[in-house]
Amino acid sequence: MEPCVEELMPRLLPVGDWDLAEDFDPTVPPRTPQEYLKRVQIEAARCPDVVVAKIDPRKLKKKQTVNISISGCQPAPEGYSPTLRWQQQQVANFSAVRQSLNKHRNHWRSQHLDSNVIMPKSEDEEGWKKFCLGERVHSEIDALPNNESIGIDYMKVGFPPLLSIVSRMNQATVTSVLEYLISWFGEKKFTPELGRWLYALLACLEKPLLPEAHSLIRQLARQCSEVRVLEENKNEEQISALNLIICLVSRYFDQRDLADEPS
Repeated sequence: MEPCVEELMPRLLPVGDWDLAEDFDPTVPPRTPQEYLKRVQIEAARCPDVVVAKIDPRKLKKKQTVNISISGCQPAPEGYSPTLRWQQQQVANFSAVRQSLNKHRNHWRSQHLDSNVIMPKSEDEEGWKKFCLGERVHSEIDALPNNESIGIDYMKVGFPPLLSIVSRMNQATVTSVLEYLISWFGEKKFTPELGRWLYALLACLEKPLLPEAHSLIRQLARQCSEVRVLEENKNEEQISALNLIICLVSRYFDQRDLADEPS
């Protein structure tokens, strides 16, 4: 070890130059304290000054970046801020939905799913996006072939959040799917299919919220407020849906700093 390094890292156990046995072999277990300390010295001298970790790039394919913001929601466009009474009514309706879902969860879970309903595994992000939103929305296809004669193709238009489906989702899956859809929403546009699933997943979240879920719903409310501000056509139905999600996150899940102030 170089002298300058020794000054920064003084020896805790001084090791002198002892007379070791002629047959001293550092590769075999030490027989005396002196042999042990000498072996430690030898091993330390062989350590490189710089060590580079070997990283498997395949493990980094999934997004690792987490964006954290402490800012609140953007205010609603002028004339579109929801009243306090409206917000209170939405919270009451949402609470009733959650109570009914919890009460009848076992019943709906026992219902047989149609043979075409194949729920993706929890970690299958692309599978869940297509399952919830359908190929038309997920892949941004303008039009689909007319299949009215054979009924609705849910693989094309997405499965609705039926009680028999969401009742089978545990909290880990609910949180994962919520994360997938919020990620999609951050890059795409708000759609009715997305709105229905976001409402259903919020209804399935258990309180008290886990830290991950807490962060996700705050991110969701902020994204809704940003989309609401940028809504060029001021589509009243879409703004109302965005107001609803912000209302539930802020007033039902107690994120009051994100709440819309009544006009």
